Amino acid sequence: MQAIVYEFIGTALIILLGNGVVANTALQKTYAGGAGWIVITFGWAMAVFTGVYVSAAESGAHLNPAVTLALAYLGKFAWSKVGGYLLAQIAGAFAGSLLVWLTYKKQYDASTDAGAIKATFCTAPAVRSLGWNMLTEIIGTFALVFGVLHMASPASSLGALDALPVALLVLGIGLSLGGATGYAINPARDLGPRIAHMLLPIPHKGSNDWGYALVPIVGPVLGSALAAMAYHLLHLP
Repeated sequence: MQAIVYEFIGTALIILLGNGVVANTALQKTYAGGAGWIVITFGWAMAVFTGVYVSAAESGAHLNPAVTLALAYLGKFAWSKVGGYLLAQIAGAFAGSLLVWLTYKKQYDASTDAGAIKATFCTAPAVRSLGWNMLTEIIGTFALVFGVLHMASPASSLGALDALPVALLVLGIGLSLGGATGYAINPARDLGPRIAHMLLPIPHKGSNDWGYALVPIVGPVLGSALAAMAYHLLHLP
């Protein structure tokens, strides 16, 4: 149960700081308005570092259904625990978005750009083409999970800083691959906040775009499956 609680806390911290930096740059009447992509990608990297650092010792810091499913496929995590972890991750992502909304309540009230408001919760493609958007999420998540699987048991531990390589990997994915779809690379990261966007009383928030929601859910699952299979093939006895 403690592991599930820490999965919730770690995921909530990722979304609080990750969507928080998007809110700080995208909403009206903030000090960081228009700060741009570099600030956003570094903010997300620090969010991942914090979430992983806080939860690693207690839950293994999956914080992402794609990572949980890959580890279960490889026999590194019990399938009986998968459901609890996935629910904790989605609930944590929802809670993190709720905290972002509470932090920036007055800015949400003042903002009129529905696209910018939605961007502080969930992802959307720069160019809408569901097949290509799906492929982008598959590639990004493959890079994430394949990297994480090699970082999970490093030959030379960094001790308390073992969370740093994962954060740097997320920074690299954001800088290199994130511009096409907003790099969800995590089904819970998109689904929990999208539900929050649907439920919260935000003026001018516009559509929840559930027609796109399968892309940041299915794409990362497929990407993690491919990464797990590649890792397995490369490490056959």
